[in-house]
Amino acid sequence: MREPAKPVLRVANCSGFYGDRLAAAREMVEGGPIDFLTGDYLAELTLLILWKMKQKDSNGGYALTFVRQMEEVLGTCLDRGIKIVTNAGGLNPAALAARLRELADGLGLQANIAHIEGDDVLAKLPELQARGEKLAHLDSGRPLAGSGIEPVAANAYLGAWGIVEALNTGADVVVCPRVTDASLVVGPAAWHFGWGKSDWDRLASAVVAGHILECGAQATGGNYSFFQEVPGLQHPGFPLAEMREDGSFVVTKHEGTGGLVSVGTVTAQLLYEIAGERYLNPDVVARFDTIRLEQEGPDRVLVTGVRGEPAPDTAKVCINYLGGFRSTMTFVLTGLDIEEKAKLAEETLFAELGGKERFGEVTVKLTRTDREDPPSNEEAGATLRVTVKDKDPRKVGREFSGKVVEMALANYPGFHMTSGPAAESAYGVYWPALVAADAIDQVVVAHDGSRVHVPLVQADVRAPVEPVAVPRVSASGGPGGPTARVPLGAAFGARSGDKGGNANVGVWARSDAGYAWLAEYLTVERFKALVAEARELEVRRYELPNLRALNFVVAGLLGEGVASSTRTDPQAKSLGEYLRAKLVDLPVALLADAPGR
Repeated sequence: MREPAKPVLRVANCSGFYGDRLAAAREMVEGGPIDFLTGDYLAELTLLILWKMKQKDSNGGYALTFVRQMEEVLGTCLDRGIKIVTNAGGLNPAALAARLRELADGLGLQANIAHIEGDDVLAKLPELQARGEKLAHLDSGRPLAGSGIEPVAANAYLGAWGIVEALNTGADVVVCPRVTDASLVVGPAAWHFGWGKSDWDRLASAVVAGHILECGAQATGGNYSFFQEVPGLQHPGFPLAEMREDGSFVVTKHEGTGGLVSVGTVTAQLLYEIAGERYLNPDVVARFDTIRLEQEGPDRVLVTGVRGEPAPDTAKVCINYLGGFRSTMTFVLTGLDIEEKAKLAEETLFAELGGKERFGEVTVKLTRTDREDPPSNEEAGATLRVTVKDKDPRKVGREFSGKVVEMALANYPGFHMTSGPAAESAYGVYWPALVAADAIDQVVVAHDGSRVHVPLVQADVRAPVEPVAVPRVSASGGPGGPTARVPLGAAFGARSGDKGGNANVGVWARSDAGYAWLAEYLTVERFKALVAEARELEVRRYELPNLRALNFVVAGLLGEGVASSTRTDPQAKSLGEYLRAKLVDLPVALLADAPGR
């Protein structure tokens, strides 16, 4: 018989991506009391990386760094009753579970380790299409059939109920494949408090908690626009959520660690990689326009009021395929006549290569970083970045980079490159799609090898969902008076990221007056005027007045996704800071919202 639930469940995060701080697991386990240790290791790009690993070793395909972390903390977690839930299983959760059992045996530990299967639908794609699933690209609407692509991986985003079932088997460690990032928190909370599958508000609140924790130190001051306000940012602590039975929770971190947990840092993370107010997860739709944040104390933010809608009847599928090969070479152009030098270099290169039309795709980007009367040699330089793509690796390999090198003594004055010749590299393309939720067969494989089927969440479409009511700040209430020509970021924060080929930029105000001005000023048209790269693209604006925030989605900015993007920032991490640097006529009254004021 299970013990009564603790009134507060402390769920900690120790990883925001594959490659995050190795010491974070030990720091979270030893830094203070926790009940669950979670870690997020997956992204669309990571799945492609893990696929390449699995091609080299059939026993690979999972996050190797997680094993190293468990070497340090597994024994302590078992002694203290800390359960571990992770998606480090990637494309091979069974292999990671087996590796962890070997690790436990080698350490003399008795660990109950379960894993989850069912996300891998690659072999089922023909069957799914035969039954009418179009697997249409979420952005273009193009169906998979007839596209000419050959997927190498196809993984559905699973939800939290497999984690609950795994914990019901007595698991100390639950190894997940491609579950949604938020499910790593939803599962433990639903299991601990005994929530039902139609407890939409509680589940939605846990989704919000999972979204806040999923990127690790981004919730404790990492990548924060007002970083000057964050103490100890050289080594911020990782976040944890104190979950309560009613779904409300407090975001905090271990006492004495670096970083900051504030309404601002939590707001920034809430705006990361989202679209509108409805945030879909397999088990519930969380309404981000109902979230209420309150600074409860130092490094403690209380989150309440989250409403949820019934689970969607579709599941998202991450399909990856090999797009071809590419190579990039970067010319450095120095001093005078930059435009003419760039033109000469480009024309010469492609004349030698037989023309741009020989390649599947060519991207040429001149970046003017040079300065008039430069104070140093480096500040006199600009860069010309040339990227070529093609199905034929020979075209974009040494044949391409070698021609660049041949120009070294026979082209523009001051010729030099940022790197030497290099071989081509393969790149993948991300194809997001939807399938009917009942097409996914999720199974828990318990420690003893028994298999537990995870029933589909049957959403009661008749369940009443009350209209969301949040106070709205009148746009006409923005401050007037004198203005100053200053960067937008003097008063507003931003957080940006990627979702497939799209980029999002969340912009938030630090006061009601600031939001009133922002909501009126930063229209889609003005956003495009400020962000040159977005001018020819579709931009969608969403309002989140409860967070004093606007969110912009720039469709197609990243091309076919991070793995194939030719941008120097393929995940749009810097897009928000770029927007903050743009000069606007800002009411002087809002400068009180600037850092340090």
